[in-house]
Amino acid sequence: MNLYFPQAGHHRCCHYSPIHFMQRLGFLLSFLVLTVSCSRDRANVSGRQPVIPVLAASVVSKTVPVEITAIGNVEAYSTVSVRALVGGELTQVHFKEGQDVRQKDPLFTIDPRPFEAVLKQVEANLAKDTALLRQYEANLARDQAQSKNAEVQAHRYADLYAEGVVARELSDQFHTSADALEATLRADRAAIDNANAAIQADKAARENAALQLAYCSINSPMDGRTGNLIVHQGNVVKANDLALVTINQVQPIYVTFTVPEQSLPEIKRAMAVRTLEVRVVVPKDEEVPERGRLTFVDNTVDTATGTIRLKGTFDNEHKRLWPGQFVNVVLILSTRPNALVVPSRAIQTGQSGQYVFVIKPDSTVEIRPVGIGSTVQGEIIIERGLNPGEVVVTDGQLRLVQGARVTVKKGLEVSGASGT
Repeated sequence: MNLYFPQAGHHRCCHYSPIHFMQRLGFLLSFLVLTVSCSRDRANVSGRQPVIPVLAASVVSKTVPVEITAIGNVEAYSTVSVRALVGGELTQVHFKEGQDVRQKDPLFTIDPRPFEAVLKQVEANLAKDTALLRQYEANLARDQAQSKNAEVQAHRYADLYAEGVVARELSDQFHTSADALEATLRADRAAIDNANAAIQADKAARENAALQLAYCSINSPMDGRTGNLIVHQGNVVKANDLALVTINQVQPIYVTFTVPEQSLPEIKRAMAVRTLEVRVVVPKDEEVPERGRLTFVDNTVDTATGTIRLKGTFDNEHKRLWPGQFVNVVLILSTRPNALVVPSRAIQTGQSGQYVFVIKPDSTVEIRPVGIGSTVQGEIIIERGLNPGEVVVTDGQLRLVQGARVTVKKGLEVSGASGT
């Protein structure tokens, strides 16, 4: 075998012996065998199935509530705009803005002096008319006595005239006197009636004056919380003018919400059996939900939205609910025993519908189509496709395929769905 190696400026012919050639060939074959072996090892390593860490939860059977969720708005149980019923200077304010008040607690005082003067004048008129009545009654008593005597005299002189003892003129004189006293009695009775009417008018005026005076002291009509103070001390207020302050009753309190009209038949059936429970949660509030009861279903469906308005009443013992606040509402219709539930994050959606990854005993996963029901507090009811005790993946599904090998992350072992 002849090998030629070109050199600068000339060519040189090299001659190798057969032994030298065989050595070179053996070295080349050894290198090829080693390369193939390494390639096979790398192929084996790359073909080995990786183990994917995941989070998982067990399928559990338990009693879950059947409920409707909605967004609600908190409303005051009762709202009163406090106004003055008489005009005058506002001399005192007995509370601070935003203060809780009880029924009949003093709120405002209007200058009472003009109304006290009117009341005194009316009482004086009543006393005067009462005295006149007494005088008229005395006059009546006197005139009744005189009239009785005059009547007796008239009869006596009439008899004497009939016997011819006295002249006719004398008899007529006594008869005229009796008639005059009878007219006086009628006048006395009319004066008494007029005095009684005046007294009744005075009493009515006194009651009105006393009522006007009482209106100078404005008290709280109910238990509640005061709002912004509109008119301050020293201002002159008019009767039935601006609201001085608004009071909202917050214990108890309403939560108003709407549900689709399709839910109305189910709600009515449940209401026929028992009082329905309503739970509300204030967004970003980690405390337990407030519990109330459904107390109102509107008498018409809103045709524009296809919803119906409902109200729940809450004791609001800790005043966590506030008028105007938006809350998450859950209306509990009934309970469903022995329902299969999994965490909602275990459910995946594909072209064929919902499915989950089920972890088999050999630590591989199986894609399992499922039928789902309603969602209850972060859990989904499984209608079909799973059995109690099976384990489903709740996190890490993006890396999984049918038959993939998994391991539950350390410290996050398999657990059941959270209880209610």
